[in-house]
Amino acid sequence: MSRISAFLNGFGEVFTSLASPLWNHAERMQKLSRFLMRCFAVMVCVGILVWLSQRPVFALRQVVIEPVAGQTLKHINKPVVKQQVLETVQGNFFSVRLEDVKRGFESMSWVRHANVRRVWPNGLIVSIEEQKPFGTWGGADSHTLMNTHGELFAGRVSDVGDGIQLIDFSGPEDASKEVMRLYEKANAWFKPWSAEVKSLTLSERYAWHVRLSNGMKVEFGRDEENSDKTLTEDRVARLFKYWPQVQERWANRVDAIDLRYANGFAVHLASASLKKNEADGKKSEQKQ
Repeated sequence: MSRISAFLNGFGEVFTSLASPLWNHAERMQKLSRFLMRCFAVMVCVGILVWLSQRPVFALRQVVIEPVAGQTLKHINKPVVKQQVLETVQGNFFSVRLEDVKRGFESMSWVRHANVRRVWPNGLIVSIEEQKPFGTWGGADSHTLMNTHGELFAGRVSDVGDGIQLIDFSGPEDASKEVMRLYEKANAWFKPWSAEVKSLTLSERYAWHVRLSNGMKVEFGRDEENSDKTLTEDRVARLFKYWPQVQERWANRVDAIDLRYANGFAVHLASASLKKNEADGKKSEQKQ
């Protein structure tokens, strides 16, 4: 009983202390006063900052557009773009969402990447990486171009400078990077002929062919990269091995090569369209 009595007495003292008026405890009153003063000071500071941030001096008035290092902007009309930004951007120096501005710039056809940063007190600096056109996609009349990274973007051939020779690409829209990979491989293969790839077509079944700068068409069929990484390379090596014999017999008359054969290749002569097995040999298959 003595333990229970002691517990009840202790609980009663604690309850009495908590329930007693706060102003009867000077130390607790001082702590509460300091806490309330700090809260008030924070609220005043926040209010001042909000008021200042809404002053007209911080409304966005300046947009500086610059190219990334090593580039010049050839397809971006700076005055027009600046006006568009100032008219569409929501917020001021403090509240503007830089990610929204970045997305707005990158939605423009000739902008590949954009980096946006604030400039005190009412400006933005936008660094733009402009698209570098490398080829057409789907023909010269289409409004789609490919850049040097194998990415497609909206653009017209008429917007490209006269000094730039575009490669003619075509294929499934989601295969542009694969087309670029095949282009780089084929371009390297035919360097010994001092020939460059001028066009590359990839079919829906991923069969592909190229047209070289010497006018010759080369048919590769479906690329076997996943099943046999050296199959296409082996067929190209076979072509180069027997090419001197082809040239010796039909010098400068071959306008097409078909590498889709397992053990050889076929050539087509520019002078006539003949079947591969005709007796006069104007179209033949070279075997190992």
